[in-house]
Amino acid sequence: MHVPPPADPASTSPPSPPAPAADLDDLDDLDRRILAVLQDDASLSHVALAARVHASAPTCLRRVRRLVERGVIERRVAIVAPDALGPSLTAIVEVTLDRQASELLDAFQARAVAEPAVQQCYRVSPGPDFVLVLQVRDMAAYRAFAHRVLASESNVRNVRTYFSVLRAKFETRVAV
Repeated sequence: MHVPPPADPASTSPPSPPAPAADLDDLDDLDRRILAVLQDDASLSHVALAARVHASAPTCLRRVRRLVERGVIERRVAIVAPDALGPSLTAIVEVTLDRQASELLDAFQARAVAEPAVQQCYRVSPGPDFVLVLQVRDMAAYRAFAHRVLASESNVRNVRTYFSVLRAKFETRVAV
C-alpha cells in the first residue's frame, strides 16, 4: 500500500494561541456565582441570571462581557444528545507518532482538529502522543476517518481505539 508523504508542516497554519489565562485571583464571589449558574444554563437572559445570582441585570451584563473578554468564558453552546439525532458511535483513540518533533506534533494536531468527527483532542504524556474523542455515525464512518486521518499519515506509528458501550457520565462543568 502506497502511503503519501506527510504534509509540509510549513503549509499548515499553526493553531491560534489560546486566550491569555485570566488571573483567577481576580474573580470575586459574584463572578464565581455567575460562572456556576451559566455552566448549568447559558441560555438565561441577563435579567434571569441577575435574579439567580442576586445582582442587578446591568452588573451581570458587564460581568459576563468581562468574563468573555478575559477568556474565562470561551463560548456558550447547546449540548446535543448524540443519540437524539440517530445512531452514533463514540470512539476514544490513542495515537502515537513515529517522530515527535514540534512541527510534526503541530501538523498532526492541526489535521485532527480540522476533522468534524473529532470532539476533543489532547496531547498527552506519558504514553501515546494524542488522545482523540470522536463522535461518528457508525463503524463505516469510523473506518473512513481512520483511513483519511490515521492510515494516510506516514508519521503515525500506533493507533489504539476504544469504543464506548455506555456513557455513564458526561460533564462540561469546571469547578469555580
